[in-house]
Amino acid sequence: MQAWLPDLQQLLAHGDAAVLVTVARVEGSAPREAGTKMIVTRDSAKHTIGGGHLEWKAIETARQVLRDGMRSPHMRRLERFALGPSLGQCCGGAVILAFERLDIGDLGWITSLAKRVAAGQSTVRSVSFGPAPDAVMLSDPEPGVDAADCLLWDGAGFDDSGALLTETIAPGDFPVVLFGAGHVGAALVRVLATLPCTVRWVDERDAQFPPVESLHAHNVKIDANDAPDEAVDTAAPNTYFIVMTHNHTRDLELAERILRRGDFAFFGMIGSHSKRKQFEHRLAARGIDPSRIARMKCPLGVDGIVDKSPEIIAISAAAQLLQAVEANASVHRAAQTV
Repeated sequence: MQAWLPDLQQLLAHGDAAVLVTVARVEGSAPREAGTKMIVTRDSAKHTIGGGHLEWKAIETARQVLRDGMRSPHMRRLERFALGPSLGQCCGGAVILAFERLDIGDLGWITSLAKRVAAGQSTVRSVSFGPAPDAVMLSDPEPGVDAADCLLWDGAGFDDSGALLTETIAPGDFPVVLFGAGHVGAALVRVLATLPCTVRWVDERDAQFPPVESLHAHNVKIDANDAPDEAVDTAAPNTYFIVMTHNHTRDLELAERILRRGDFAFFGMIGSHSKRKQFEHRLAARGIDPSRIARMKCPLGVDGIVDKSPEIIAISAAAQLLQAVEANASVHRAAQTV
């Protein structure tokens, strides 16, 4: 989820100027990784590069760029912040921040980038820094390169005004199919709406869903489907499935269908240890391989949390989901380095 893109589009389309702050380089320990972004306007700041004194100084610098940009509209600036000595933060490393003043004239490349991200395309964004900076350039990454990265090419040092920032902006959203629109499902959707994922929320009971506008979530699609199995069959490989319907028979049918696919990234199901034992026997009797059944996370949620309120179950389930996302990403990175 590149949440900064639609926010930036909306600001510039309304005629506002803004500064896009990017963590261009990280040296040692820092609050956020290279490529992290924040948007600063005259009276607000959205998203975060890590908080604390660093972020306060970044906002102060960005607003100075906004003021200076009244004479030079497309002003860009790079600045290095040592986190320990100068800012009193415990990280102890340093970051180089890139500041780009943007206005309605930048709406073209921002809209193009947003369309590419929405279409699942990785894109290289190149930004030059100097007295007469070139326009922002968008291009395709090298074949086989689809992971996000951010590199600052500064030659003899960015103070020489020859720096170039190149970053690969990858869609990065992981697909979730969530079955069940009960209390826990609704609580989980509210959490998922804040995460870098796309959610297909499936239930047979149309009346169970809240109004779409009340979700305030552009990444959630409601699917009132009399045949929820279809959502399993049409899901992309490496989908994250979560089953929490009101019907154990339906849960079993969905579990069988998901496990027969085998190409899922994660499968979690709400329930108890006794429910898991029953399902293990029934799924085995239907010919499901025990190694696949072992991949089913039931009860759903991280260990050590026993409270059964919908909100707490939702947070526990989301935490387990993110653990799976991190684990799968590590496997993918390891495979690319072989």
